[in-house]
Amino acid sequence: MSSPVSIRDVAARAGVSVGTVSNVLNRPEIVAKVTRDNVHAAIDALGFVRNEPARQLRAGRSRIIGLVVLDVANPFFTDMARGVEDEASASGLSVMLCNSDEQPDRESRYLDLLEEQRVHGILITPFGEPGDRVAGLQRRGTPVILVDAQSPLGSQCSVSVDDVVGGELAVAHLIEAGHDKIAFIGGPASLRQVADRYEGAVRALTRAGRSATDLMVLDTPALNVAGGQRAGVQLATMPGPARPTAVFCANDLVALGFLQEMTRQRIHVPDDIAIVGYDDIEFAAAAAVPLSSVRQPRQELGRTAAQLLLDETSRLGRHKHRQVVFQPELVVRRSSQSASERAQPVGAER
Repeated sequence: MSSPVSIRDVAARAGVSVGTVSNVLNRPEIVAKVTRDNVHAAIDALGFVRNEPARQLRAGRSRIIGLVVLDVANPFFTDMARGVEDEASASGLSVMLCNSDEQPDRESRYLDLLEEQRVHGILITPFGEPGDRVAGLQRRGTPVILVDAQSPLGSQCSVSVDDVVGGELAVAHLIEAGHDKIAFIGGPASLRQVADRYEGAVRALTRAGRSATDLMVLDTPALNVAGGQRAGVQLATMPGPARPTAVFCANDLVALGFLQEMTRQRIHVPDDIAIVGYDDIEFAAAAAVPLSSVRQPRQELGRTAAQLLLDETSRLGRHKHRQVVFQPELVVRRSSQSASERAQPVGAER
């Protein structure tokens, strides 16, 4: 087996110094074009592959951004990751996607791995409060940005959506549509997003002069389709007079699972029960009954988080932590429209 081609081999073939080859690889803008072309021709001819671990040891940091999300099966997070990747790619960086699967132990293992790999920085949607684990990473020199979460003490940058406002928008819409019996479906309650969306739902009831106890709560073990289906079974077995006439689901996957179960149970949406989801993933508008949803700027969340990370790593000592909060938007579709609204001419989503 032949030895790997080294940077010295490339330098010898191109007729330049090892330092010049290094500059071509790491700081090409300072090298004349003709020299760059000669070095790249030598690289192609010899089949040289750079030793990235060695480069990381010299530089102290890799060209990889770690992205830790709660559930990679949720299109919300894949859309958010696309925004991160677009911004990272424009800066010559790659993204390593890690799925914590809403498990704190798994999240912790990924954070250990990313720190060992000396990643450029970490973007994370944490399970629960960030706590000492994230603070420890920062103390040891790894920048951390919270995504779809808020920094409780402002000790790191964060990018989030005002989920309390989002929950209020959803339930205020259902109250305005004339619904008295409304249920909130989602969990676990320990997830900040779930707690905030529930708080917004209660706020809408309070502002309408009603009690928080008027809101029925159906917990789900996870924010996925199966959780929504299970909640649908629970609701379908309730006596007719006790059954809610509308539900607000903590995300669109739960809402889609609930909608599937209503179809199986021959409970008509929206005539028998109205549904509002959250996130406005692509599948929401494409559902058999187009789903009303609270829209989040998914890709913009990712792009903004990556921009904050790049600013922090490029402006050492001058960077100031920022907490960016986007406002959600209610998109009303057939799943929560009244009969009179459905009879009106089709217009723009609001």
